[in-house]
Amino acid sequence: MLWAGRQYLEAQNLLLGLFSTNLYCSLSICECSSIQAFCMFSQITNDPQVSVLQSPKSGGGVRRRKRDWVIPPLSVTENKRGTYPLKVIRSNEDKKKKLFYSITGPGADLPPAGRFTMDREMGNLYVTQPLDREETASYTFEAHAVADGAGQAYDPMEIIVIVIDQNDNKPYFTVEYNANVAEATTIGTEVVRVEAKDDDEPNTDNSELRYRILNQDPPLPTDNMFEINPITGSIRITGRGLDREKYPQYTLTVQAADMAGEGLTGQTNVILTVTDSNDNAPVFTQSSYNSTVDENKKDFEVVRMVVTDEDEPQTPAWNAKFKIVSGDPDGLFTVKTGTNKQEGILSTAKELDFGTASKHTLLVSVENEIPFAGVSVVTSTATVVVNVRDVNEAPIFDPKETLVVKPEDLAVDEVVVQYTASDPDTARKQTVSYKIMNDPAGWLNVDKDTGLIKVRASMDREAIFVTNNRYIATIGAYDDDAVPATGTGTLIIQLEDVNDNAPIIEQHKIMVCNKDPAPQLLSVTDKDGPEFGAPYSVSLQGMSKTNWTARMNDSRQGIILNLATELPSGNYSVILTVADKHGLGQDNIIKAEVCDCKGEDLMCTQRALGGSNLPIIRGVLGGILLLMLVLVVLFVSLRKEEQKELTSKDNIFYYNREQSREDDQVNGHQF
Repeated sequence: MLWAGRQYLEAQNLLLGLFSTNLYCSLSICECSSIQAFCMFSQITNDPQVSVLQSPKSGGGVRRRKRDWVIPPLSVTENKRGTYPLKVIRSNEDKKKKLFYSITGPGADLPPAGRFTMDREMGNLYVTQPLDREETASYTFEAHAVADGAGQAYDPMEIIVIVIDQNDNKPYFTVEYNANVAEATTIGTEVVRVEAKDDDEPNTDNSELRYRILNQDPPLPTDNMFEINPITGSIRITGRGLDREKYPQYTLTVQAADMAGEGLTGQTNVILTVTDSNDNAPVFTQSSYNSTVDENKKDFEVVRMVVTDEDEPQTPAWNAKFKIVSGDPDGLFTVKTGTNKQEGILSTAKELDFGTASKHTLLVSVENEIPFAGVSVVTSTATVVVNVRDVNEAPIFDPKETLVVKPEDLAVDEVVVQYTASDPDTARKQTVSYKIMNDPAGWLNVDKDTGLIKVRASMDREAIFVTNNRYIATIGAYDDDAVPATGTGTLIIQLEDVNDNAPIIEQHKIMVCNKDPAPQLLSVTDKDGPEFGAPYSVSLQGMSKTNWTARMNDSRQGIILNLATELPSGNYSVILTVADKHGLGQDNIIKAEVCDCKGEDLMCTQRALGGSNLPIIRGVLGGILLLMLVLVVLFVSLRKEEQKELTSKDNIFYYNREQSREDDQVNGHQF
């Protein structure tokens, strides 16, 4: 089956594609054989605005025949005004034979169903309602024809209806535009780019947009501070005079128009916030400062210098930083920014000396944390005069610590060192005197006038006051001012070791068996240093030589003591002489308990209450208890006699209670 069609286009005509009245489209008639053919073609009719479907006579039989041609797409303008349904195509086949027509597919009997209908008997195609290209841009469905009576069916014909776009959608912006522009931004810099959308058909006049700025609020300092590229929507700076302090924000009304700027329009507001640039220099609130500082004051606050800045607070363009420009070649002062970022704090970095300089004149400048933004500004400065007040300074030891090396057995009244101090107050001509401030062991004396230090008592390297062979004392030096000032120095005496301590045995008691005794290892120590220590030697003294043996172990730092003869169980004293490698030695007494056992199986029984003496001890204890019982009975009898005598003398009786208390003492026991 062949459907042929041409559209007659006219913008203000009906809602359908129409053939030109001057165009005649001749279509080939399908060859007819045993297959029934249904051929339709368009021809010039009395109604030039409606396409005509015409079919030639069909051949015999009921078999279908393939179509030879396809009808070109039909065009329908969206939003067409008029009375619906509107006829799109009409057929003249009803003049030749009786046919029944129908359509199927999207827009017909499938969603969106009902947009198109076809007259069953006349074959007229209708659109039932205005179409919307933005909803559906084209429809494709099939037309069917069946001959009356025999049910002869023709091949279906595909119909494509294209919806022609109209400019029925305004441009619109999908986002809100907020951007920042710094005060120092150069002319020509893009600050933001806007973009509008249009739902009409792309790449047509209906969707071709152009941009322009309708309004600038405020219109200061000029009304053309910004411009927009009409095609790209890029907004750039074109005017000078951005000033956050005067005009912190601009609102631009931007329009987008389709039809290349001549059609429908849409608008949006672009908010441009002017951000701070460092275009204002900080300025001191006063140009000079005067302060007085006592000498020898370190880290002392001299003055606080306040500044102001018109830039945005708490930003790097507002935060101040300070610098000493001149007047401090020796680095006696330091300046830092206060926590509020608008205050410079000048302090002493070192101790000032009145004798060196009684006054300092400083020049301090202030800037911001970031450089100035391409503008010419004058750096603000302030002059600070610091007057130094003279105070009584303490004498100074030089060096602050002094180290001397002396033998620990230095004799009493021997000189240790002369340790002196000088008075920095040279103009005062004061006298310096000395005293011991701290001498833990009381070993030293110092001459009040000369600072000569001598030995007061014998020193000992092994004393608890000495650490790592060093003894530390503090010496004081004071002047004769009305209010004396005292300085201190540290004297460190490194004591050299002498051989003044004999080695000793750490253990004082041992226990051994009297049969096959186990050797006893005794540890030896020496308070002196290694030079006067091991290797040690040992020897037995007196009767200890008969019953015991002693020798040094392999390291020569321990003694191996052994019982040489079997002794009765009991306590014995073993005398050993231990000497260091230089021969300095002393006797050590070891208490040895000898037990009646063998080898290392020590089993010592308690002898104090054992054996044949037990009955005697029990008898002594019984006698003591009996005597105490007799004394108690006697005391009770005497008390009863006193009571009788008291009642028999008409209650007049003077009893010496204190004396009675003393008489009640019997053998140290009070009853």
